[in-house]
Amino acid sequence: MERLSLPARPDWQALAERLGFGFHTMYGAPYWDETVAWRFSLTEIERDLEDPTAALHQMTLAAVDRVIGDETLLRRLAIPERFWDWIAASWARRDPSLYGRFDLAYDGSGPAKMLEYNADTPTSLYETAFFQWVWLEQAMEQRILPPGADQFNAVQDQLIARLADILPPDALTHFASVSGSDEDRGTVLYLEDCARQAGRHPVYVAMQDIGVDAAGRFADADSVLIQQLFKLYPWEMMLRDPFAEHLLTSPTRFLEPPWKAILSNKGLLPVLWQMFPGHPNLLPAWFAEDGPPDGADLSAGWVRKPLFSREGANVTLLTAAGTVREEADGPYGAEGWIGQAYAPLPCIAGQHMVVGSWVIGDTACGIGLREDSSAITRDLSRFVPHFIQ
Repeated sequence: MERLSLPARPDWQALAERLGFGFHTMYGAPYWDETVAWRFSLTEIERDLEDPTAALHQMTLAAVDRVIGDETLLRRLAIPERFWDWIAASWARRDPSLYGRFDLAYDGSGPAKMLEYNADTPTSLYETAFFQWVWLEQAMEQRILPPGADQFNAVQDQLIARLADILPPDALTHFASVSGSDEDRGTVLYLEDCARQAGRHPVYVAMQDIGVDAAGRFADADSVLIQQLFKLYPWEMMLRDPFAEHLLTSPTRFLEPPWKAILSNKGLLPVLWQMFPGHPNLLPAWFAEDGPPDGADLSAGWVRKPLFSREGANVTLLTAAGTVREEADGPYGAEGWIGQAYAPLPCIAGQHMVVGSWVIGDTACGIGLREDSSAITRDLSRFVPHFIQ
């Protein structure tokens, strides 16, 4: 595993614009950065990232099964009580899910450590699945990379196959995001394209334009009933929105399914540690009111995280003595907090790198890397490509 400095393709910005990657630069700063790439060995990919991701995914499904039947845990995860039975019914039906992204700390010298699971609304999908693959092929053609380089990246193929499997062939599927976010719209546009390649029929609707008809059914701005809805909008917000009461009676089928409300919650981390204490790919974690578990190694420090948080918001890194090392502001924290042992990210040239490891359906199938001068990965942390040699 090695971080390399490489020349950028001379026309990559124009290519990104043509291919729909309009958010390659955000707020005047580069988001996509191909002047850097990480090289992995095949063993590091298969043994240290792919296999642990598959195992972690199965462990999170076991955690859903555990939480569903435990009122104490449902409360600790701040899931509104009126939705407990509705979420449990979704799990009992095994409503299908599409995707998720584990964030892992991995430096090539030991087991990858799970930092969190973005199981409901993960982004960096397009740049992982499509644009870094284009980079790989062109970088070999332009002799930036050696011939025969590869990449751990079957994400697009898996997405198309999964969408063909879980979406009905003869009905519209609405894809939704909050208007005003280029990154969110780009992610949803990409998924719409994958759905078309799967032979399905996507149509876009902004979350703000979804309404409810007289029968309590969700409809788009043209009064078309929404039978299937992919929503790049988190469950913890949906369950608290004014229209949430209609979720309980609506016939709409959701991607991600309601049971993902359990996995899109930092409370998953202490639940996993309670279920699988000492697992090599987990870090000791605890609900704030409980304090650290006995024997937890906090010599490197620990991290305070809100139950609900996006892009590193309200995350605080602390030393073993409890003094603040770094913190990020944000709007989260009212619902509760968890603690987690700190796992340092590999840091080269002042840049901290986190691995985003993707699961499509139940298959671990690719990675995307983010870098930042901060040890807290945030919304503008740069995406850098990887290859296998």
